[in-house]
Amino acid sequence: MSHIYIYSPSSAQRDKAAFRRGVRRLEALGHAVEVDPDALATHMRFAGDDATRLAAIHRAAASGADLAMISRGGYGLTRLLPDIRYPALARAVERGTRFMGFSDFTALQCALYARTGATTWIGPAIHDDLGAPDTPDDIALACLDDLLQGQAEGAGWQLPRPRVAEMASAASARPRAIRKAVLWGGNLSVLTALVGTPYLPQVKGGVLVLEDVSEHPYRIERMLTQLLHAGILAQQKAIVLGQFTRFSVAPNDKGFRLQTVVDWLRSKIRVPVLQNLPMGHVPTKVILPFGAPVDLLVDGRDALLYWG
Repeated sequence: MSHIYIYSPSSAQRDKAAFRRGVRRLEALGHAVEVDPDALATHMRFAGDDATRLAAIHRAAASGADLAMISRGGYGLTRLLPDIRYPALARAVERGTRFMGFSDFTALQCALYARTGATTWIGPAIHDDLGAPDTPDDIALACLDDLLQGQAEGAGWQLPRPRVAEMASAASARPRAIRKAVLWGGNLSVLTALVGTPYLPQVKGGVLVLEDVSEHPYRIERMLTQLLHAGILAQQKAIVLGQFTRFSVAPNDKGFRLQTVVDWLRSKIRVPVLQNLPMGHVPTKVILPFGAPVDLLVDGRDALLYWG
């Protein structure tokens, strides 16, 4: 049995039924769930005002929990970055608390790693995953179980079938093995918003994983362009794209789509760009260690991120 602390550092948890479902499912799995006293607070679009959400983060760090899990993402963490007590969170990580989340949580992960080098986890939240109306995804639950048992050591997935244009491009060459590269990244919009601030990690030779939701391909390209012009992409050993979901193409796109963006990116950098990683705003998501050295292995269409 694990001790799981649930708190709300970003947007308000409007769907109370989903929140209760998520708590019950964790309890049914045999875990002791502790809910932050302000987990369901509201202030405008936020889960409480800035002071309330900041206190919740620090309570999570002081909880002694095995896992500190956000209720949901949304928006709000970037407002708090100057006032977070990063040494307290890093000490909690050293004592065994795993901080986990995705989406807006990328801001805290980036800042904590930039300030202290502490490892956090890119993984599910209550609202989107454990509290979903349907049964939570088996792969996501298995990854969560591995993490809580201390057995999380890798994540594998299958790459898309190579196309003619991709096979002809030297820039898209797939690496057979990348060793001991720091895994980092998360939500593309949140990470891009940290460029030029002290909260963006200065990772060189890393594996950068990216995902996003409700962003049209041209906006995804615009954000990738900013990372490109800032020199961030060319400094990595690999770019691994997760899932980019819930967007609609427009009539004037005339064939411009997400794959267009990927092909363009591959033409601009001599860094492998891999696709289809199961992370992001999708039911099937693996859990990944932000800030840990990983090996990236590719054999044909089979890819593996390994840190065990």
